Amino acid sequence: MKYLLILNINTEVLEALPEEEQQAIGAGHQKFMDTIKASGEFHSTVALTQPSESAVVKVRNGVPAVTDGPFVESKEFLGGFYLIDVESRERACELAAMIPDAGIEGLGVEIRGVVFSEGV
Repeated sequence: MKYLLILNINTEVLEALPEEEQQAIGAGHQKFMDTIKASGEFHSTVALTQPSESAVVKVRNGVPAVTDGPFVESKEFLGGFYLIDVESRERACELAAMIPDAGIEGLGVEIRGVVFSEGV
């Protein structure tokens, strides 16, 4: 079954970390990707830009309107995700615990089962 491991980012938490720990996060993500690629459980991953670089599109009365920034004000935002294909939810949880963000106070990794996908 496919699971989405969602990385909810809080820039205040990350910026408060020492530079060495920030660099260790990147190295930890690379180690995680190497692990799930070697096991055949890796499907894909995406890292997203900061919310300040996003746009929101709303269509009202058939007219699209585009505004800058995130739709919801929040300290946390979707920073990226891993799509994995594993035997069980338990394995998805085990893998999520390997992601560096899971071990940082104020961050976490959300696990969501994929109900439908096309082209992935």
